[in-house]
Amino acid sequence: MQFSETDDLIDIRYDNVFKAVFTKNTPESKGALSRLVSTLIKRDVSIVAITANEPPIENLRDRQIRFDINCKAESGERINVEMSLNPNPFEPVRLEFHAGKLFIGQDIRGSDKNFNDLKESYQIAILAKKRFFADDVVFHAFEYYDPEHNISLNGKSRIITVELSKLDKIVKKPVEAMSQAEQWAVFFQYLTDKAKREKINQIIECQEGIAMATEVLIGFTKDEIEYYHQESILKYELDLQSRSAYDRQQGRQEEKQEVINLLKSGKSLEQIIEEYEK
Repeated sequence: MQFSETDDLIDIRYDNVFKAVFTKNTPESKGALSRLVSTLIKRDVSIVAITANEPPIENLRDRQIRFDINCKAESGERINVEMSLNPNPFEPVRLEFHAGKLFIGQDIRGSDKNFNDLKESYQIAILAKKRFFADDVVFHAFEYYDPEHNISLNGKSRIITVELSKLDKIVKKPVEAMSQAEQWAVFFQYLTDKAKREKINQIIECQEGIAMATEVLIGFTKDEIEYYHQESILKYELDLQSRSAYDRQQGRQEEKQEVINLLKSGKSLEQIIEEYEK
């Protein structure tokens, strides 16, 4: 399976396209999802169930829509996978919120169950266009631990992030020198980059899971591609609106804090007004 340099491909980093590739009711789609998750959590799992979590059609303009993939592995692990093309500034705390929901959503009621019956849960976020951590590390796995004494709680919930914006050096490596996780990341980030088409073809050839995802992707009809394209444009516009609203809110909060600091400074009201209006 090879792409030519002239092929125009739909961007898999659009969250609706990402979800469509990995949630189709086909062996290729299910196989690709199992292999992607296995690679990122560093343990072989087989996805057996996907929870329908799409919003009703009348809410497609809701700013908080996320086309995530909520699934369950054969051994009971709870996993949520999402692609975010334009992550929000509050992304880390949002991930923590959803990781908590994912973990406590398990049912351990009954006299024959206890907390040891809780399964591992993984909140996986693939972040496309923004850095959240100051280092150059693409893959992070977060868990509860004591930072002062560097002791892990040995809990069962994890937040895994993949920052595609940090692949500049990795994409220059020979494909055979990349880890499987790096191959997935490069595939996501550079699929539509025609200058990287040869490298993408090499990755598809050497990794079965990515080949499965590619087979699903190229099987989209023209109508499906147009639908995903239009939906992605709308989602991008709403993301920008959401970010703009967040920035305005942050500006107001900073102004409030500035006034509070001036009041605490002991200055007279006239001095505060004069300084605040500068």
